[in-house]
Amino acid sequence: MNTDPIADYLTRVRNAITARHKVVEIPTSSIKREITKILFEKGYILNYKFEEKDKFGTIKIALKYHPVSKQSAITELQRISKPGLRKYVKADELPRVLNGLGIAIISTSRGLITDKEARQLQVGGEVICYIS
Repeated sequence: MNTDPIADYLTRVRNAITARHKVVEIPTSSIKREITKILFEKGYILNYKFEEKDKFGTIKIALKYHPVSKQSAITELQRISKPGLRKYVKADELPRVLNGLGIAIISTSRGLITDKEARQLQVGGEVICYIS
């Protein structure tokens, strides 16, 4: 049993990038699906696929690398709010990752959204992770 599935998700992606894998498979959950969709929309991954096998599902993520330098599109994944210490922010205190070059994923009353979308909607919430 995993006590922090989001940290497990981020660690699997981080380890796959370090090992230069093209595809990583991760057990699925609704929040992991939403994080994957955000990563795809913002251009951090090439593609993704949700597969349902019996009662367990998996997410297959195709990682994105630069064609010449072979450097990953994702340079850093950092878990912010943890099960033992939740981090909540108000709408006017939303974080900026790498001065706007990265994204923060925020869990709000409107679902999982990026810090930029939360600023536009004027909503705060729990800071899930930073991606740059």
